[in-house]
Order: sequence, then C-alpha cells, then structure tokens
Amino acid sequence: MNQISRRQMMASATALTILGTSSAARAGSVNDRLNVAFIGVGNQGMGLLKRFLAADLGNVAMVCDVNRGSYGYKEEDHFYGREPARDFVNDYYTRHRGKGNYNTCTATEDWREVIARDDIDAVWLVVPDHWHRPMAVTAAAAGKAIYCEKPQSLTIADGQAMVAAVREHGVVLQTGSHERSNPVSQFICEAAKAGKIGPIRRVVTTVGYNNKVGPGPGWKAEPVPDGFDYQTWLGNAPKVPYHHDRCLYRFRFNYDYSGGQITNFGAHSNDMAQWGLGRDLDGPVSIQALEAKFLPEGSLFNTATETKFRCVYEDGVELICQSGPEQVQTRFEGEDGWLQTGYRGTTASSPNLLDGLPEKPSGTDDVLTRHMRNFLDCVRTGDEPRAYVEVGHSTASLCHIGNIAIRRHAQHGDQTLDWDPKKQTFAQEDANDLLTRNRA
Repeated sequence: MNQISRRQMMASATALTILGTSSAARAGSVNDRLNVAFIGVGNQGMGLLKRFLAADLGNVAMVCDVNRGSYGYKEEDHFYGREPARDFVNDYYTRHRGKGNYNTCTATEDWREVIARDDIDAVWLVVPDHWHRPMAVTAAAAGKAIYCEKPQSLTIADGQAMVAAVREHGVVLQTGSHERSNPVSQFICEAAKAGKIGPIRRVVTTVGYNNKVGPGPGWKAEPVPDGFDYQTWLGNAPKVPYHHDRCLYRFRFNYDYSGGQITNFGAHSNDMAQWGLGRDLDGPVSIQALEAKFLPEGSLFNTATETKFRCVYEDGVELICQSGPEQVQTRFEGEDGWLQTGYRGTTASSPNLLDGLPEKPSGTDDVLTRHMRNFLDCVRTGDEPRAYVEVGHSTASLCHIGNIAIRRHAQHGDQTLDWDPKKQTFAQEDANDLLTRNRA
C-alpha cells in the first residue's frame, strides 16, 4: 500500500492545487469562511457540531440525519437528530450574531441532497462505518472536502475505494483520528520515532471494554420509531428487523456496521502506535489472535467483548493490542526506556524524557476543535491534513486485520496469518474473504 499511495500522493499534487481554486475559491482567502454540512448528528456529530460553532470555524449551512429527533443515544437523556441539530445551529447564530432570528441552517434526511448543493464546500461524515465508503466516494466525485469520522472504513476494500476516489478527484479528506492534533500525543509519538528511548522493540495498545450491553439470544424485534428512516439507516447492510440496540450509538457492537472497540478505540491507540514507529503507511507482516471472547450465539451484539492480538512488523517489532481500561492508550517500549500516554496522563521510564511535554488543550481550542481547524485550513490551502486519507486507511487496515484474526480464532483456534501490507492480502487465501463484506 505504501508504494501505491506515495505515487498517488505525488500524482495528486496538481489535483490538490485545482482544489484550492474550486471549493476554496469561494472563500477568497485563508481567513474567509467555508460553508459546511454535517451528515450524522447523533452523539459524536452533535459534539463536533457544538465545537465547530463555539470556535466559529465556518458557516453550518445544513444538517442531515435519518432520525428526525429522539432520545436514547449514548445516554438515554441525549436528544439528537436532524431537527434538534438544525434548531441548535439557528438558535446559536441568533444568540451570537445579534442580527435578528437566523433560519439559514436547513435540515434533510437525504444525504445526497447535501452533496448536490453547490454552495457546500465541505461535509462532515459522522455516520455508522458501513456508510463511510458510499458517502465519501460520492462526496469526492462532487468535489467536496470530507471530514470522515474514524474508523475510516468498514472494510479494507471500502478503504481502498475511498483512497482511490479522494486521489482521483483531488479533494481533501481528514480522518477523525484526532490524537494527531493532540500536542501531547504529538510529543510522545515524535519522541518515540526520533529514537529517544532507543530502538523500539514492542508497542502495547489498549482498546476499551464494551460500554453497552445488548440483548442476548431470543431478542425480539421492535416497531420502528416514528421519524426514523430505518431502511435508509441500514443502507446496503443486511435487511434485518429493527431493535433500538442495533442503531444510534450502539451500532459499533455489530459487525454489519462496525468492528467493535478494536476499530473504535483502536483507531486512536493503534494510529499512535504506527505513528510512533514511523509506519504511517505501512503494516505488520503477520498477525495472531491470542484471546477472543464473544457473547452467546444469537446475541444482537456480535463483536468481540474482549480481545488480544499480536502483530509483527518486517523488522521484528511487535505490537500487542488488548482490551483493558482506557487509562493507557499506547505504550512504546525501547531498548533505553519506555513512553506511554493515555486518557489519564503521560508517563515515562525517566522524567527527563518528558521535558517540554505540552499541556493538553481544552475549551474552544481542544483537540477535536484543533483537528477540525487543521482540516479546514487544508481545504483552503490544498495541503495534506494530519490524518490524510492514506493514514486513515492504514490505521483502519490494522484494526480490520485484527478483527479478522480474532474472528478466525473463534472458528479455527490458534493461527498466525501472514499479511502483505503492500498488496493488502493474506497468504491464507480463505482469510481474504473477510477483506470485504456481503452487501444487501
């Protein structure tokens, strides 16, 4: 993959220059505002939308969601959807712009309507993973810049299609692996890459345990709520009965729509691992599942509840990805010491390794806001964002082959899979069947 993507990156330089005179041309200068739309305004989408408004990053012209509005996202009292999002934007502009009532932000349930609008410069795709490829490919063909939430794709085949579309049409895509915009993560990963702890021998990454519990075998279908377009939500996933635990925040625990916590938290911790190893566009050559636990057959949630797998890179460096508390996301172990960082802080084998460690930003300049700002700056200039499309694809690919290994482990027992990171294929031919998914 890294050889192909580098050629694509060089060939796309002209296309990115063209981008600077297309959607960004309406902005006039790097200080002018872009018109954006949010597709998907649930738990993560509303969080990003509120940060976008608070930091005054541009004009929110449109919001889109198949849910008109309801409670029951990550927490039961979260009331999200297209109408709450639209009203929030218009109320915010009314209160902060001081020029009467604003009703300039519109809402739709049809994402194609968003992409068809000529005045939209960039779109935020904050939707279940199985919708990333169709939306991103369509948006790229329409010349829209794309902020795509992590993990970048549902499958490796989907990720390959997204890379090809972005490079063919010369648009900017930022993956939502926002640790790339965290100065603390930048410090640790760059220190590891620079050899501050000597040659790295091992990296340990953590993905969180499942934080929601779904119904077990024998669960019963429920009526589709009024105002929720369930068939569009399913899209090209298998046509199955509705249950509230299948949708909204909980989609991530079903393989039809996501990859569990390996692709959720792993899109951060494993991204930092490859970053610190200097392997942003690379991958391991072998992968072995060490532990895998699943709910009983017939449960609505079918992704692994606990996992541990081992990857080995061409030079012998190993990566262990395991379920656990999220205090430590990524730990680099070198011949001369160790560095680790996570949600509960950053530590090292020697205090001097942390000399110059910056503060994690907060408020209206927090990490997520910085990541969105970096994306918009690149939309204007045509530069590559911090988590550009090949980086997002490489990280997602690592997570995907981890899932493939643990799913096969459950079926076939202990097995090491040989992986070619350039061709993106397994030596074990039957494992390649899991590089894509069946579509409805």
